Amino acid sequence: MPRTDKLHIVVFPWLAFGHMIPFLELAKRLAQNGQRVSFISTPRNIARLPQLPPDLVPLVDFVSLNLPVVDGLPENAEATIDVPTDKVHCLKKAYDGLRTELTLLLQTSGPDWIIYDFAPHWLPPIAAKLGISRAFFNAVNAWFLAFLGPSSAMIDGSDPRKELEDFTVPPKWIASDSNLAHRYYEIKWIAEAAQDITADVLDTYRLGSAIIGCDVLATRDCLEFESHWLGLVQELNKRPVVPVGLMPPSVHGGTKESNNTWTTISGWLDKHSKGSVVYVGLGSELALGQETLTELALGLESSGLPFFWALRKRPGSGDSDSVELPDGFEDRMEAEGRGIVWTSWAPQLRILGHDSVGAFLTHCGWSSIIEGLQFGRPLIMLPFMVEQGLNARIFEKKEVGIEIPRGERDGVLTRNSVAESVSLVMDEQKGKVYRDKATEMMAVFGDDRRHEQYIEKFVAYLQSHR
Repeated sequence: MPRTDKLHIVVFPWLAFGHMIPFLELAKRLAQNGQRVSFISTPRNIARLPQLPPDLVPLVDFVSLNLPVVDGLPENAEATIDVPTDKVHCLKKAYDGLRTELTLLLQTSGPDWIIYDFAPHWLPPIAAKLGISRAFFNAVNAWFLAFLGPSSAMIDGSDPRKELEDFTVPPKWIASDSNLAHRYYEIKWIAEAAQDITADVLDTYRLGSAIIGCDVLATRDCLEFESHWLGLVQELNKRPVVPVGLMPPSVHGGTKESNNTWTTISGWLDKHSKGSVVYVGLGSELALGQETLTELALGLESSGLPFFWALRKRPGSGDSDSVELPDGFEDRMEAEGRGIVWTSWAPQLRILGHDSVGAFLTHCGWSSIIEGLQFGRPLIMLPFMVEQGLNARIFEKKEVGIEIPRGERDGVLTRNSVAESVSLVMDEQKGKVYRDKATEMMAVFGDDRRHEQYIEKFVAYLQSHR
């Protein structure tokens, strides 16, 4: 019989908000299920996280570990949004420097489980030696891991794909009729980023070690959506795979917005008719180049459609700090009452939930896709980094939206492709198929009770397998 007493679970995410937020969401849901959770990060990151609901405060303990000083890491930089891309390897080196302090913490607190991210390749052997059960949490989806292949190949470099073109077709372990593959420009960008960063440990080695060292692989997925990927990941990695559900966040989930912020935004949205506004949100990690920013802006203008664009400048992003919107763009949009460029933090969930929003122009981060589809918003997809292109392939095939076309080899974006894509999805007749499919998806992505049951099953698994 499985034990049903409460667990103490340590949660240890990588230092990127695209990871910390899903890990926090998982921690909250474990606490809602009555478990005791220790969320470990650094002081500045913990201070920047959304606030917990009052009823969960006694069950979630935030534990701060101080990052060691590392040459090349800017002062007070504790997350990827604080550093330019070419300094992320310094952040990883500092993260690895948490090893001693974390080991001491685990020795003294004696948790039942530790749930960890891809980055701490050194953690599984330490936890195993201390008798702590280990769960690797994949904060994105199963098809991303499936595309990467077996974890053993990530460690020993035996992946048969050696040339960039090899990644532009589905690998041999994925069905040939699948469209799960990178565009050439996407894999070229990924390869160039890897070459530019003199990392002490490759990300593929980190990820492979994290998977091989776990007792269970938990992933932010559900059986009702693309279930065959879950089976494939289990087959490739020879580890139990347990979906924890999609964890759609609550609209009022402890955000730190001011009342004036939402009053201003909602006042503008209220002036527009139902389903008429395009919400543009490309995440907090992305630093757009000048040419891409210009073409996106002029494409939105050319579409003639109202839009709300959450455009946050990424701190420490070097050259991206100097990029500017086209001359007169904001003045023209404001004069017409047609477009807003919001350059501070925006409450994305509340905006997506507003009746005036008719589509979501997204970078295809997994969290953003979940947020858009929990409200049934069709997607206008403009992927850039890591798994985002793969996400776009999956959802375009499902006709939930369309991907904005770009130059086949160079990935160049044009204002015409932006305008045409936005207009197509928003068109009353031509865009109906995307709205209908997105509404269908809402039944899965927005079903809170369904995803609560996944957490309950996950907790039962943790209780019976510690």
